[in-house]
Amino acid sequence: MGTSLNLFLNSAGQVRVRFAPSPTGNLHVGGARTALFNYLYACNTGGKMVLRVEDTDQARSTKESEAAVLRDLAWLGIKWDEGPDIGGEHGPYRQSERTALYKQYVDTLVEQGKAYPCFCTDEELQQMKADAETKSLPPIYRGKWASASQDEVQQELAKGTPYCYRFRVPSDQEILIPDRIRGDVRFNTNALGDFVILRSNGLPVYNFCVAVDDALMRITHVIRAEEHLPNTLRQVLIYEALGFSIPTFGHVSLILAPDKSKLSKRHGATSVGEFREQGFLPEAMVNYLSLLGWNDGTEQELFSAEELQQKFSLERITKSAAVFDKTKLSWMNGQYLRALPDEEVISIASSLWTESGLLAKSDSAFVHRAVSILKNSLELIVDADTQLRELLDYPLEASIANDEKVAAVLEDNFAEVANAVVAAFDSGELPAALAEGADAYKGWMKALGKAQKRKGKRLFMPLRVALTGTSHGPDVGEVLGLLTLEDGDVKEAGAYVPLSQRVEALRGWLAKQS
Repeated sequence: MGTSLNLFLNSAGQVRVRFAPSPTGNLHVGGARTALFNYLYACNTGGKMVLRVEDTDQARSTKESEAAVLRDLAWLGIKWDEGPDIGGEHGPYRQSERTALYKQYVDTLVEQGKAYPCFCTDEELQQMKADAETKSLPPIYRGKWASASQDEVQQELAKGTPYCYRFRVPSDQEILIPDRIRGDVRFNTNALGDFVILRSNGLPVYNFCVAVDDALMRITHVIRAEEHLPNTLRQVLIYEALGFSIPTFGHVSLILAPDKSKLSKRHGATSVGEFREQGFLPEAMVNYLSLLGWNDGTEQELFSAEELQQKFSLERITKSAAVFDKTKLSWMNGQYLRALPDEEVISIASSLWTESGLLAKSDSAFVHRAVSILKNSLELIVDADTQLRELLDYPLEASIANDEKVAAVLEDNFAEVANAVVAAFDSGELPAALAEGADAYKGWMKALGKAQKRKGKRLFMPLRVALTGTSHGPDVGEVLGLLTLEDGDVKEAGAYVPLSQRVEALRGWLAKQS
């Protein structure tokens, strides 16, 4: 017999979605994407989002984890209309507070003959499983309690035998479940067997809780990861048995690591909290997560929160798995970081520098200049500490020993340029040019190039090596201009190498060559 399930909207026609995390750890990026897709769909359709905490795993669920999940969702800018922290007309919103309600619906199913007590021991169940494997049969329940008489049940109850409750699965029914992402999904009930809905300790099983909660909370659309697809058959059978309307389902493909395996700790950071601590911006995380399995049909990659809310649709979610690329996330974060007002970047970077002990002041001309030099090269704000240290350092000896580009510069009569730099410093010509600003430095550099018949890379590269000790970095004139502003700003001893010390190191290198 075939059964087709109708889609459902509540009487008001309003979309209601939910995100239902288990507070047993940190918010994984996969869970965050699920929450984001639900939130964006609610925003796009003028619907409501419900946050429900599925904390029936008493051994692993913690209040600390719940608080962390809610904090990370809020950091991402995901808002919910009902939940454990703000209440709502369909609460409670923690499953641990709904136990009596679940028992009420179990009793209803038992009274209707759609569920029954099962007194099988663990040993008996293990034997059934072993027998099924021997006969190459599906590992489903085949015990006697599905057809036991009332007298047999009463005898076990009188003896105080532990029991659970099983749902009576209709035999040989094909269930067709329309999925907004995956298309029609078909199941046959013969592959399922009677499943537990209430454990012997009185605690309900996940699939029963979810079905009851989604129905009572008027959830119209269940958007979740594809790993929940096998659960859908059990939940649909419970909906039908209790006379509940069937929500619309949409199962999103998993997020994979670059090696196409399931994203896990061995691939690095996987939780939202870890990325937050690494210095990623919430706007970048939201933008990137939204593109893991969804696109608007264009080549656009950077979206504001408002654009995502306006453009998001279930129809544009792809069936194929998404690959988490931290390099792409970092690039995207850099785009958002560079778009921030200078004042905001200065505030964040200066706090970083003072907290690390590098700088003594959080607001000075030196700090402002440092941010203006580094801002366009940053992907993560935490990189500002490393990059400023590199600007303040003068690693000439290390670069000569290890940098192939520096080695190439040395072969082109580097000593000629180095001697000119030392002479210009000794005469006061170079310090004066730096004090006058970028244009004066460029004028000095052009004059040097003309005198030595050098231009382009033959001029810029040896000057960079001579004055910064490296073959790469921001504009040399900007770096040297920053050094002239240092007036007690650098707190960490040895982190700052002034122009005078750079010239002395260069002079020492030249002495070794003669």
